[in-house]
Amino acid sequence: MSKTAQVIAAVYDEDHDAGRVVGRSLKSLREAVGLTQLQMARKLGVGQAAISKIEARGDVQISSLKKYVDALGASLRIEAAFNADSEISTRLREELALEEHSDRQLVLPIFSSDEMFLEESKDLILSIHPQYSDKILAGKKTVELRRRFPLATAKGTKVYIYSTSPVRAIVGSAEIAGIIKLPIKDMWKKYSKCAFIKKQAFESYFEGLSEGFALELKNAQAFDKPIELLELRERFNFTPPQSFIYAKQEMRRALMDEQTSLSN
Repeated sequence: MSKTAQVIAAVYDEDHDAGRVVGRSLKSLREAVGLTQLQMARKLGVGQAAISKIEARGDVQISSLKKYVDALGASLRIEAAFNADSEISTRLREELALEEHSDRQLVLPIFSSDEMFLEESKDLILSIHPQYSDKILAGKKTVELRRRFPLATAKGTKVYIYSTSPVRAIVGSAEIAGIIKLPIKDMWKKYSKCAFIKKQAFESYFEGLSEGFALELKNAQAFDKPIELLELRERFNFTPPQSFIYAKQEMRRALMDEQTSLSN
């Protein structure tokens, strides 16, 4: 049996003893990267008996599991997988505004020791038409309406504003003050004025939906120099989202530098 097959066999062990499954998986991974128990023990600064115990039982704390996986040169991720056809999966997709796909499971992260993985979930890039993005950056438009949006987004999350055609550039930023899910009729009554949208456009945008999302914004700031699409593509392989995307680490750093220059 190949090394890869050994790892898979350990993960899918049918004896339902979670501890032993984890232990066997760790052992298979260690062997796959070519480390002995003694070498692994030296990397972790423990005795060989401790490694043997972990691999035999596997019932270790997440912090210890992270250290073991880090010593292998990998990063630890723990995920929860839901059946795609289940009621809870459908509800989570709606609340988190996740796109439908053909997978049989909805997989959501619980823990990750990968810094990039964690950071990518923080800042957002929103595509907004220039007639609205200009008003946001001028401090007039304080609410952005969306058909779908993740309710779990934390208050204070940074939002970078991509102004669509004909501007086609990231022109500034704002922060999320709150996310409200409302029936469409209530949304119009509460937010029509501060969202700066006409009734016909509102009804057309939310056609077929009974509920929508209102993103309450604060601390809007325009960039001194917008970052145009051509530069975004060349530097970050950026593709403008239809609604929103999470900013990748390298792009976040560049946008943060631009934001810092505004404060100086």
